[in-house]
Amino acid sequence: MNVARDCFYTPIFMKKNRPAYKLSVLCDYDKIEEVEDIIFSNTTSIGIRKIPVERTILDREMINISYDNLNLKYKKVSHKESTYVYPEYQSAIDLSREEGLSIKKAFNKLKEIYGENYEDEI
Repeated sequence: MNVARDCFYTPIFMKKNRPAYKLSVLCDYDKIEEVEDIIFSNTTSIGIRKIPVERTILDREMINISYDNLNLKYKKVSHKESTYVYPEYQSAIDLSREEGLSIKKAFNKLKEIYGENYEDEI
């Protein structure tokens, strides 16, 4: 069950220079109460600040390419007249483990694999 769209923490200093973490959670409006319950049940927090935000999302399409024993995933994103293709991070990890590559080299290889399958779009 995915309640939050994203979450992250930031190291901060509180009053009297005490170290702490600020937890930031992005969720849909109808999930706020559920997120608050999770935070209060699993942390020592005694208060939550809520700030509504808006989000702009680009049109995207998911592309899957079979390569050896792997199912590689890419996001194809469009903005105005431009189109960009991004390999999914998990695909880079999978390819890295399968072929013994660094993550950087795996990303480069993912771009090559995409180009071999969709050369007219690069």
